Amino acid sequence: MNILVIDGQGGRLGRKLVENIRKICPEADITAVGTNSIATGNMMNSGCADQLATGENAVIVACRTAQIIVGPFGIATADAMLGEISPAMANAVASSPAYRILIPMNLCRTYIAGVASGSAAILEDAMQHIRQMIEKENG
Repeated sequence: MNILVIDGQGGRLGRKLVENIRKICPEADITAVGTNSIATGNMMNSGCADQLATGENAVIVACRTAQIIVGPFGIATADAMLGEISPAMANAVASSPAYRILIPMNLCRTYIAGVASGSAAILEDAMQHIRQMIEKENG
């Protein structure tokens, strides 16, 4: 299973995602792409990603082969995350044939109704969904 984690800003959510995905699926091929070097570095410090990259082109290329894309909701929205998500990045995420699991975040001038910001239940729900996808893939 080829799982792509995309994050920006400080990469804190991305790091949590990479660590939790590795726990639930040790055999997954995890690619972590940061929209900036700080985010990539934070995901790298988890020690759980198989590949790491930074920037717009890395997002575009990685979206072509990912089976699952995981990250904050903003990765599919042009100019999100204080402008770190370019229209090309958002288009790559949105048009990828991968299954997308987007984590809602009430940050950066975006409010997602019905979502408690920073809720641990949201992250657990995402991990449960990834677990189900992997079990389905493995038969």
